[in-house]
Amino acid sequence: MPQGQIPQIPSKGTFNHSVDDRIALGISQIMACSLDLIFSALSDPTRRQILTLLLEDDMAVTDVAEPFEMSLAAISKHLTVLTNAGLIQQERRGRVKWCKLDPDAMQAAWAWMQGFGQFDALDLDGLEAYIEKTLQDS
Repeated sequence: MPQGQIPQIPSKGTFNHSVDDRIALGISQIMACSLDLIFSALSDPTRRQILTLLLEDDMAVTDVAEPFEMSLAAISKHLTVLTNAGLIQQERRGRVKWCKLDPDAMQAAWAWMQGFGQFDALDLDGLEAYIEKTLQDS
């Protein structure tokens, strides 16, 4: 910048608009990342069964593992995926690790699916049929 020249500062409206756009983009990227984690976690039948078990009550990790024919280490990996997606919370109570469903975590996924306007909140069969038809058409 030449000496003695005053730097141009964007007007308040332009600056705020630019900041608002960057914030909205950041929120959009965070939400997309969150949705990716949620849908990835829900893509596995074992993890969906675990969520169904946790609908009833909090459970110790060993109790969660009981109905499945896999090692405790394998169940722990599934629980880590669910925790990272924000679908469950894990906490240690004494020597026992407990799992608790976080139903609010699915709100972003519900909102995203409802945005299509073709599905009721609980019509996952309709979503599945739509996806299958779309894949067949492409």
